[in-house]
Amino acid sequence: MSFVLIGFAALLLLIIVVRVPIAFAMGLVGFLGFAALQGLGFDNLFNFRWTGALSMASYRVIDTVQEYSLSVIPLFVLMGNLVTRSGLSNELYHVSNAFLGYRKGGLSMATVVACGGFSAICGSSLATSATMARVAMPPMRRYGYSDALATASIAAGGTLGILIPPSVILVIYGLLTESSIRELFAAGFIPGLLGVLLYLGAVRYVVWRNPAEGPAGDKMPWSERLLALQGVWGVVLLFTIVMGGIYLGVFTPTEAAGIGAGGAFLIALARRRLSLAALFETLTDTARTSAMLFAVVIGALIFSDFINRAGLPDMLLGFVNGLDVAPIVVILAILGIYIVLGMVFESLSMMLLTVPVFYPLVASMGFDLVWFGIVVVVVTEISLITPPVGMNVFVLSAVLRDVKTGTIFKGVTPFWCADIVRLACIVFVVPISMFLPDLLYR
Repeated sequence: MSFVLIGFAALLLLIIVVRVPIAFAMGLVGFLGFAALQGLGFDNLFNFRWTGALSMASYRVIDTVQEYSLSVIPLFVLMGNLVTRSGLSNELYHVSNAFLGYRKGGLSMATVVACGGFSAICGSSLATSATMARVAMPPMRRYGYSDALATASIAAGGTLGILIPPSVILVIYGLLTESSIRELFAAGFIPGLLGVLLYLGAVRYVVWRNPAEGPAGDKMPWSERLLALQGVWGVVLLFTIVMGGIYLGVFTPTEAAGIGAGGAFLIALARRRLSLAALFETLTDTARTSAMLFAVVIGALIFSDFINRAGLPDMLLGFVNGLDVAPIVVILAILGIYIVLGMVFESLSMMLLTVPVFYPLVASMGFDLVWFGIVVVVVTEISLITPPVGMNVFVLSAVLRDVKTGTIFKGVTPFWCADIVRLACIVFVVPISMFLPDLLYR
C-alpha cells in the first residue's frame, strides 16, 4: 500500500506543482513504480530491476499503437474537424433558432439544441463550446440576453460533446476497461437526450424567475423554418449513417468512423469549404490531437499496470467488504470523489486517474461496466462547469474576453443542478442508460 500512496503523491506533485503533462506524468510514475515493485530486494534506492518495467512499457506502447480498434480515435477526430471546417454549426443554430427562438429564453434553448447536434458529430466539449460561442453569442446579445444565461447555455450545452455518440471519451473509457465501444455508444444516446431536455428545463426556470434574462425573439413563418432545415441535411445524414450503422450492426465502430470521416470530407467539399491549405491544417490538427490522445492512453495503461501490480483493486475491495455497506453506497461515495476532484482536475485527467482504480472494484461488486462508463462520463461532464476548474467556462472566457469568469459560473448553477438530477436518474434508474444496449446487443 505504501508504494501506491507514494505513487499517487508523486503523480499529483508532477501534475499540479511541476506541471508535467498528465500523459508523461502517469507514464513516468507507472514505469518507476512498476520497476520498484519488481526490485523489492534492491540494495540501494536506485538499484531497481528494470527489465520487467521496460518490457511492460514497451508492450503497452507497441500494442496500443498497433491496435486496429484504436484507429477509431483519429478517424472520429478527423470527422469532427471536417464538420467544424464545413461550418455546419451555423446551420444547426439557425434551425434551432427557427423553431425555438420565438419563445422566452428561446435563443438559449436553440443554443443547447445546436450544441447537442454539433457535439453528436464533433465529439469534443471544448471544441463545441468554442465554436458555438462565436455562432450563438452575437444574436443573444442583440436580443438583450443576459451574459450569465447566454454564456451558461453555451458552456453547459458544450458538455454534451463527451456523452452523445460518437464520443472520444467513451472510446478511451472502453479501451481502459475493455468494454464494448458500440454498447457504450448505445448507452450514451438516451442520457444525452435527457441532458438536452433538462438543460431546456433549466433555461425555462431562469426566464420564469426573471423574464428579462432571455427575451423572446422573432417568430419565423413555417416556410422559413422548412427552408432552414435544408441546411442541416448533411449532419443529419452523416449522424444517421454512422450511428445507425453501428446500432444495427451493419459495421463496427472503426468502420463507422472511416465512413464518417469520408462523409464529412465529401460534405466539406460540397460546401466548398476545403481548400488545400484548409485540408492540410485539418489533417495536421487531427494528427496533433490524435497523438495527444494516444499518449494519454498509453500513460494511463502504464499507470494502471503499476496500481494493479501493487494490488490496489484488491485492497479497495477488501476495505469495502470490511465496511459491510450496500454496493450502491460505494457507488455514491465514488461519485462524491468525482465531484470533489472535478473542482481541481479537468475531465480527461480525472477520468484517466480514477477509472483504472475504480473499475475493478465496480466490476467485482456486480455492476455493469457499460453503465458505470455512462455514470463516469456524466459526472465528468459536471466537472466541465464546476468551479474553480471548469474547462468549458475557461474556454468561453478566452473566446469572450469581455465576460467575467464569475458571471459564467453564476449562470451555470441551474444547469449544474440539472446535471445532478440527471446523474441521480442514471444511477438509480439503470434502464435509462442500459435500455438500448440490452435491446440491440444482449
